[in-house]
Amino acid sequence: MKYLVALSTILFALTTGAAPSHAEGSVKEGARKYEIRCKACHTVEQGGADKVGPNLFGVIGAKAGKRAFSFDLRHSKAMKESGIIWNDETLDGFLEDPDKYLPGTKMPFVGFRKKSDRDDIIAYLKSATK
Repeated sequence: MKYLVALSTILFALTTGAAPSHAEGSVKEGARKYEIRCKACHTVEQGGADKVGPNLFGVIGAKAGKRAFSFDLRHSKAMKESGIIWNDETLDGFLEDPDKYLPGTKMPFVGFRKKSDRDDIIAYLKSATK
């Protein structure tokens, strides 16, 4: 049975041109979780203000630690020198445990331990920050 599921996923991707996404989360659930866990420090709107953390509009595909802040908030040396490009995989690792994924980060967040929570947040970020 699992082979049929894998085969159908491959066939779907080949026939529609759609590649399976790493983050298959719920945008709706991601928005709810963002409101609870992320909104105090981040905005997602285009042109939105930086808070304690940076505005996340356009984060997908962006180089970590390279954007300028609208006030005297600075990225950590670890972030600036990380070479990270934010995508499903790097966001998943960072959001699971920021300190473990990037020692020296300034983000004071324990992370989302559940994979489904990370997938939901990533799905929301992808939809909200285009």
